[in-house]
Amino acid sequence: MPLILISGYPSGGKTYRSKQLISYFESRINTSSDPKVKRLKVHHIDDQSLGIDRNVYAAARTEKDARATFSSAIKRHVNRDAIVIADSMNYIKGFRYQLYCEAKAVQTPSCVIHVGVPKDKCQELNDQALQAGTGGYEAELFENLVFRYEEPNGMTRWDSPLFTVPFDDAGPPCEAIWEAMVGSDGKAKIVRPNAATVLKPASEQNYLYELDKTTSDVIGAVTTWLQDHAGEGGGQVIVPNSQEVLILPITSPSLPQLQRLRRQFIGLNRQHSLSKARIRDLFVDYLNDAFSK
Repeated sequence: MPLILISGYPSGGKTYRSKQLISYFESRINTSSDPKVKRLKVHHIDDQSLGIDRNVYAAARTEKDARATFSSAIKRHVNRDAIVIADSMNYIKGFRYQLYCEAKAVQTPSCVIHVGVPKDKCQELNDQALQAGTGGYEAELFENLVFRYEEPNGMTRWDSPLFTVPFDDAGPPCEAIWEAMVGSDGKAKIVRPNAATVLKPASEQNYLYELDKTTSDVIGAVTTWLQDHAGEGGGQVIVPNSQEVLILPITSPSLPQLQRLRRQFIGLNRQHSLSKARIRDLFVDYLNDAFSK
């Protein structure tokens, strides 16, 4: 059953919205006469329940370890009889993509709920929590997290379907989320895993070498095109030996940006059992998704 990712600025009321959603889901489960619905269990996973201190976000190493802990907890709970609500900032699109892959690998749907609270209001709530000693982030860390936040985009597969909850709304669109994730008859849409999301140990010979070389070749093709079309905004890059066409944004990506996306893709697919023949097309598709934001 579904994985529901909560995403938003720090101190934006994500846990409050999560609890509203949990209350609605548990009510639907308890009042249902459908045995498939009755057996569902709601699991609320957040930093506090996992013993993750908010200060871990102040350093790259501790934050990486925290995300690994969070991801492992989700893997343990996602199954056909569970509704998993992942209550954290989930502010890195690459991490949301990773969790999307985890859900699809076990053939369960996923969605993202964006708690859309303005930065100024989050700042106010954060300061109140700090003064009351009930939570909050130090000023520098708060600003850093807001700066690094990558807002969900419903046009990308891993952020879709996307439900946005404005600050002034009384609650999330619980019924719409239930229909999308569980279905009125308890039969959510069937999600079929594909080669890009089934997490299996790499088995093809020289897989990691091919992953590194192929993605490097694609970046090389892009940089060559950019050099030949200097000063032009946007454009289509025909990548050799790929069936996909790379669509560049109006503002041309820099080499550091391209290399960062390449490292993200390699990190996300290092443990996958992808067909080596599909790496090129999948990487081009990944770049197109990143540039469409």
